[in-house]
Amino acid sequence: MTSALVSALSTGLAVWLWTGPDVATTRLSRLLRPLTARPDPYWRSLSGLLTRSSPGHRADTWRRASIELCQSLSAELSAGRTPGEALTRAVAAVDFPDPDAMRQVIAAARDGGDVPAALLSSAPPEGGEGLHRLATCWEVGTTVGAGMAALVDRVAQTQRAAQAHRQDVAAQLAGPRTTARMLAFLPALGLLMAAALNMRPLDFLLGSLPGLMCLFAGVALDACGLWWTNRMATRAQT
Repeated sequence: MTSALVSALSTGLAVWLWTGPDVATTRLSRLLRPLTARPDPYWRSLSGLLTRSSPGHRADTWRRASIELCQSLSAELSAGRTPGEALTRAVAAVDFPDPDAMRQVIAAARDGGDVPAALLSSAPPEGGEGLHRLATCWEVGTTVGAGMAALVDRVAQTQRAAQAHRQDVAAQLAGPRTTARMLAFLPALGLLMAAALNMRPLDFLLGSLPGLMCLFAGVALDACGLWWTNRMATRAQT
């Protein structure tokens, strides 16, 4: 009975660590953050741990924000605003994952600074392709004198097409990823079945040297399988 309880708790903990917090928890923490004048460092670190996001999700959020920025900038330019004013209003209207990173872009657009350099500096390593293209578009438009609105609209169309392609690939890879995760949890299910039959699998795995060797080898192979599957899926998406 004790072995079954320990196995069930281990399986539940593994599932919780793998899935992580949902979107509602992240949004709730963002809404409550301004209400606290001086948050405790302990609670700040705990909140950051609970609301962490994967690099792929963060890159996808940056890509969507870049598309919204280009669309908003194109609309502002079509309305007859100057490029600096249009970019300032467009950046302020978009919800970026890291708003502090875009402050230098607003300052450069408002004060007539080097906007392409600010965009390149604000772009994250992953998911910043749209900002890189917008920086090139801005440099071409200000140097050659081409129509800025048409260039920005073309950049937005290119980003939307690329985003649609990535979403299609992600949908096709959802099945293999789910299968890999299910196969990774099958050993835990085997432990539960063995414990239900009073075979005491944990006594063997934790109470003897061969059992410990089997446990470490199984965990290592399981982790390598998950890592390899995720690596192949990530490379297919990029």
